[in-house]
Amino acid sequence: MGALVDFRLLGSVAVVTADGRELALGSPKRRSLLATLALNPGAPVGIDRLTEALWEEEPPRHARTVIHNHVSGLRAVLAEHRAPEAGVELATDGSGGSGGYLLRVPEAAVDARRFERLVQEAGAAREPDRAVAALREALALWRGPALAGTEPSLPLQCAARALEELRLSAVEELARAHGRLGDHGAAAGVLAAEAALNPLRESLVAALVTALGRAGRRPEALEWFHRARRTLAEQLGIDPGAELAEAHELVLLGDVAPGPATASGPATAPAPAPAPVPAPAAVPAEPVPAPWPFPRRPRGFSGREDELAALDRAARAPGAVTVVTGGAGVGKTALAVHWAHQRQADFPDGRLFVDLCGHSPLPERATGAVLRELLLALGLPAEQMPSSPEALAARYRELTAGRRMLIVLDNARRSEQVRPLLPDGDGCVTLVTSRDRLGGLVASDAARPVPLAELSAPQSVSLLATTLGPDLGPDLVGAEPEAAARLARLCDGLPLALRLAAARLATCPHQGLAALADELADEQGRLGLLEVEDTSVAAALALTVQHLSAPARRLFRRLGTHTGTTLDSRTAAALADVELPEVAGALGQLATAHLVVEIDRDAYTLHDLVRLYARSLRTPPEEDDSDTLSRLLDHLLNTLLAASAAAEPGSEPCCELPAGARRPVEVRPFPDRASALAWYAAERDTLRGAVEAAVGAGLHDRAWRLVLLQWPLIVWQVRDGWVPLLEHGLAAAEADLDPGAQSRARALLGWVLLEEGRPEQALVHLERAPGLAALAGDRSAQAVALVNLAAALARYGRPGSGNVPARVRDLLGSALALAEQAGRADLVALARQHLADTCLAGGDPEAAAHHAACGLAVAEPPFPAARRVVLQTLYGRALAASGRRAEATRHLDAALLAARAHQYDEGEAAARAALRALSGGAGAARGHHPGPDRRC
Repeated sequence: MGALVDFRLLGSVAVVTADGRELALGSPKRRSLLATLALNPGAPVGIDRLTEALWEEEPPRHARTVIHNHVSGLRAVLAEHRAPEAGVELATDGSGGSGGYLLRVPEAAVDARRFERLVQEAGAAREPDRAVAALREALALWRGPALAGTEPSLPLQCAARALEELRLSAVEELARAHGRLGDHGAAAGVLAAEAALNPLRESLVAALVTALGRAGRRPEALEWFHRARRTLAEQLGIDPGAELAEAHELVLLGDVAPGPATASGPATAPAPAPAPVPAPAAVPAEPVPAPWPFPRRPRGFSGREDELAALDRAARAPGAVTVVTGGAGVGKTALAVHWAHQRQADFPDGRLFVDLCGHSPLPERATGAVLRELLLALGLPAEQMPSSPEALAARYRELTAGRRMLIVLDNARRSEQVRPLLPDGDGCVTLVTSRDRLGGLVASDAARPVPLAELSAPQSVSLLATTLGPDLGPDLVGAEPEAAARLARLCDGLPLALRLAAARLATCPHQGLAALADELADEQGRLGLLEVEDTSVAAALALTVQHLSAPARRLFRRLGTHTGTTLDSRTAAALADVELPEVAGALGQLATAHLVVEIDRDAYTLHDLVRLYARSLRTPPEEDDSDTLSRLLDHLLNTLLAASAAAEPGSEPCCELPAGARRPVEVRPFPDRASALAWYAAERDTLRGAVEAAVGAGLHDRAWRLVLLQWPLIVWQVRDGWVPLLEHGLAAAEADLDPGAQSRARALLGWVLLEEGRPEQALVHLERAPGLAALAGDRSAQAVALVNLAAALARYGRPGSGNVPARVRDLLGSALALAEQAGRADLVALARQHLADTCLAGGDPEAAAHHAACGLAVAEPPFPAARRVVLQTLYGRALAASGRRAEATRHLDAALLAARAHQYDEGEAAARAALRALSGGAGAARGHHPGPDRRC
């Protein structure tokens, strides 16, 4: 079977191999999931978006599980057909709190992306025959309605409509290209079939009427017009619009010149108006645009292909307004100016550039002053300049109405700053850059946003090499590729930071990339290193921060205390010490200013350089945020308590809040175990940073609790490198002089060491844990410690320790008594579970059955289903060993079904093995030891 080559979205969703074989993708939901990921290749797609794409109605409660199963199925199909050889990977994304997936695939392997590229090539082609060839190749990729075979959900329907709109635009573009070649019959042929299928698309019918008229087929042109007029009246109750009516009138008048149109402008722009009749001498002549300075092409520009393509698409709309948005230093102006130079020929009437100084050390430009500047550039003599702002704006719109121009309004801060500067007429394109989203401009003027994110790792390395120049860049980057990639990461993919790093390297090339990366790795000095003369990352960020409201500035400063790269509104409220409604407004301002990035519903991230700048800001004298760290730690502790309760229902917390801890306004809810474990996994780095911050601040009572309350994830991923964190927790417990905390930390650390295959080190901690718990008077902790020690001895024994089986039973008997005294049903069930396993291994199946039955009696919901599966499997094995085969089969079958229902793979395997042993007559008493209580 050949490697994968083609992900098809332009028709029925399919994946085809090099030898033409179509993969069996399965159900419409699975195709919907693949289509959603393939529409966003290389970008993470959250579970919420996938859920919306897969279910038209209310999704089921187990939607996340269904999605996971579909992902597993797709991975299996892709793996079977050698996907990695073609650079294809369906990966899990852990960047957001809710998780998600992403499809890594070569861009050329997705037909929708190839289609867009070909259309862009046609738009950039100077020769019409090249445009025709590219557009024909693009349209040949379509095999039917886009995204066919998927669920009829709103997101996929919207995506399909957007793709269909692009296809129809390409058809119209192809007709125009034929027209530029003078082949109006071919243009009419391209348009006729589409006009029949889309009779309400007036631009399509108007183009067909015009093409038929130019081809000398006047009766057909008039027939198409009348057919369209009837359809519009019958279905919409309206008359033809201006474009279709004008095409009809030109055909009637015979004023459709058969010759080819000019090829100088963009294909979507209207044809230049006929030359006006000369005005009487008393009327002033129309001003001629004066030469006006435009910024030079940015040096070292690289990458940004997707964003440049987005600008191309946006500029095709009549009177297009596009807003390039992004944070400080991300390269908005460079992108705008680079694109303007690329498309210079599309604007024969000129290009104008104005810096509005929205985020600048200079005062914001007044509207009247900008309008006067623009009018002077348009050739209006100073003596004819209107006096009022309203008259200036009216004259500006009048002079731009019939022209094809590009207006670049750089560094805008507010929508109302931009609106008076928008030109009139369909031939002008306005390109705005801003650190704010300018949502008002999107709403009022249909502005199309083009968000500009940080560069990817390869793009960052490429920019670094390009900025260093041809003499230096290839040598430095080629000699140290790993250091270049590391340097790019430390610069957060921020073009400004990368250029500053390149400038530092250019002045000291002998230093090398690795040495500079080592310097930048030190967070204390990173911002200082990214400063060259009057340019720095910190200065760029400062210009953004100074325009924030006081609450937003206060929140931004306190984000420097946060120990993670992601946060939600509840964490922000804890940091700012405000209510949720107030923090929502501040977060909105920070997101609008691109100081934080909204990555999901109520999930934000901030880049390292932004966080370091926030940390560098000083607190004004009138404010006190000395206890911001304590508020953050207390918020995390409250959230950890809620998460552990959801992850292990029925169990009691292993610790309480420390004295003086604040309770937050609202704690994040966890509806089930899966959501709690997902949060634990997503916030692992944040929690590790919080432990380090707490230790550094001497808040040891918070530090060990932050460690121990992570036990549900620790036991779920027990071999995932937890030893350093647990050692931090033990050290903090010892510094806090809390023997109960020391006992729990040693019990959990000992178990992790045991699972890592280090029994000698594990037993050192496990032997000490029970005594420390007894010293603290904590019966629950003592019971846990005794169970863990007993399980370790049962598994590994200990040379010179005498009768190990007898000691194991004694330890478990003591643990059971302590658990009953403490009233801990969960620990009673745990001790019974291990006693049953010990008795079974020791050849006493009747005692094993007794302990397993007693454990089952107390392990009723809401205790975790996994605990009951283990007990029921032990009970079945004990019954089998006692000769009660029918009863044993019934319990083992029940354990198997329960394990499947709760996706407990280990439990399912154990129950299945016991059933096989029973049916084969093998020793049912043999089996794996159930894990000890791995909690703190």
